Amino acid sequence: MGSAEFARYMEKSLIEGKVKMDFIIGGPLGLSAKVKKRADLCLSLSTLTFPHRLARLILLEQLYRCFKIIRGEPYHK
Repeated sequence: MGSAEFARYMEKSLIEGKVKMDFIIGGPLGLSAKVKKRADLCLSLSTLTFPHRLARLILLEQLYRCFKIIRGEPYHK
């Protein structure tokens, strides 16, 4: 899912009243099938494997970009 599509998904979720979202970052082997089954949506930051701290930073940047898109503000590409 690209940035614009993620922004549309987040905006739709917020409009529908889903104001609490949890993001789980898996380890180098991913997440268990049990955890994935409970998820409303599974995203991939990349096909690469990142250290946990970097994955959190990438997720935070994507959320920032998402809300910039929703607000119609420019963002760095």
